Amino acid sequence: MTVGEAPSNGRSPRTVSLSGADGLKLAADIWGPDTGPSVLMLHGGGQTRHSWKATSRVLADAGLRVVALDLRGHGDSDWSPDGGYGFEKNSEDVLEVLDQIDTPTTIIGASLGGLTGLLATAAAPDRVRRLAMVDVVPRFEAAGSARIRDFMRGAPRGFASLDEAADAIAAYLPHREKPRSTDGLRRNLRLRDDGRWYWHWDPQMMEKPPTTTPGERSAQLEAAARTITVPVLLLQGKLSDVISDHGVEEFRGHVPHLEVVTLNGAAHTAAGDDNDAFSAAVVEFCSRP
Repeated sequence: MTVGEAPSNGRSPRTVSLSGADGLKLAADIWGPDTGPSVLMLHGGGQTRHSWKATSRVLADAGLRVVALDLRGHGDSDWSPDGGYGFEKNSEDVLEVLDQIDTPTTIIGASLGGLTGLLATAAAPDRVRRLAMVDVVPRFEAAGSARIRDFMRGAPRGFASLDEAADAIAAYLPHREKPRSTDGLRRNLRLRDDGRWYWHWDPQMMEKPPTTTPGERSAQLEAAARTITVPVLLLQGKLSDVISDHGVEEFRGHVPHLEVVTLNGAAHTAAGDDNDAFSAAVVEFCSRP
């Protein structure tokens, strides 16, 4: 099914299967009117399309057509048989999805999704109208990145209960109020035959060693950034340990037209930390002529 064929009634999404690279099938939720300007939302590593639910609803209410995608190896999308989960492979998927959206699109990407969106924008400037990157730049902070990796690797045997998983998230995000209900976690975890709950992403993402050094990856991303001429917005979490002011200014050196919005109540998980301010900023950005 192409995006244009997906029925939607505004505030309730419709789930479709889109074609990615390498023959993979990618799950996506479609929000908003069929004729609205298109927005493609790319989540961070270890997340799913459901992390965009609140923002997708706000964007749909503003008349925008939102495609919230599960990246390969995440959520309900296919897993890569060879463990191909680098920025380049994700970018290849996005280029396939942009073909199916079939109209110039604004990309909003968080963390992994932001760097994926950067590469896709550089590769297909005729298909991307704007790029919004959420708390990520090509040269991010090693300590913050390591903390994310440690969390994602932290439960190889899963959790005995949803409450145990909720406690792990609360320890990882101490600045955020712990939800009273664990119902939302069911979208990010799967109950296996052994009776334990596991994160719903492919473990190969964390097990397969990278083929390039961090410096080489950053240089590749910076080279792509220098070719981008469409508007670029960076939404920076004030409390983030993943990007620094120095990293932001380095990025601006490669993208002189970069706009920056600082979310004072947010850390790296900006959309969930300060959703009202985040949603207001992206609605304004996506609604420009």
